Amino acid sequence: MIKGNIHSIETMGLVDGPGIRVVVFFQGCALRCSFCHNPDTWNTKGGTEYTPEELVRKIERYKTYFKNSGGGVTFSGGEPLLQPEFLIEVLKLCKSRGIHTAIDTAGVGLGKYEEILELVDLILFDVKHYDPIEYEKITGRNIDESLKFLALANKMNKKMWIRHVMMPGVTDNEESINKLGEIIRSLNNVERIEVLPYHLLGVNKYEALGMKYKLELMPAMNKNKAKELEKLLIEVSKK
Repeated sequence: MIKGNIHSIETMGLVDGPGIRVVVFFQGCALRCSFCHNPDTWNTKGGTEYTPEELVRKIERYKTYFKNSGGGVTFSGGEPLLQPEFLIEVLKLCKSRGIHTAIDTAGVGLGKYEEILELVDLILFDVKHYDPIEYEKITGRNIDESLKFLALANKMNKKMWIRHVMMPGVTDNEESINKLGEIIRSLNNVERIEVLPYHLLGVNKYEALGMKYKLELMPAMNKNKAKELEKLLIEVSKK
């Protein structure tokens, strides 16, 4: 029997896709993003075990809210693509029950991408950086897998929201915005663009886990500046 490891489940989520949503945080992530505020999701062995049926029963409790708000379920993490077999079975069950599905992903998992994408209604795609060298500095991984997933999703004409964590002194400049805009313009079906200002809310988790926080000298991103750069990114991303 297939089982999945789930870090946590948030109900009544309002920011991870349209409407009111259940957000399911998968355990495990292949990236080690320097700005990550959930390092407790990295280990693939943690969390609570669920069968697909058990998880979907929990999600289904909120169908009334989904129906009234145009919501559904968003699979986040961690990285949901690291548990492909489990994710596929959960997506199939959601689809059979008429539940709108989204995945919040960086596109770095263990394959079966086409099968997963066939079952997903919306992709919240996290663009870490446009430059391969900077991407590897931030995540600890090569950019190729992420671009491969993005290209496949685009080929399949999947609806996307593009998300980018803006880091002061790293991507908070017009050159970065223009480069990100080039990537977004190459995509067919982007419904929304979000700039998420870098914050310090997860720093205490590193201390609790006995881990060093790599960006301890970086201040939080100014929210007003991030909002202005988001407007610019939306403008330069228009075809």
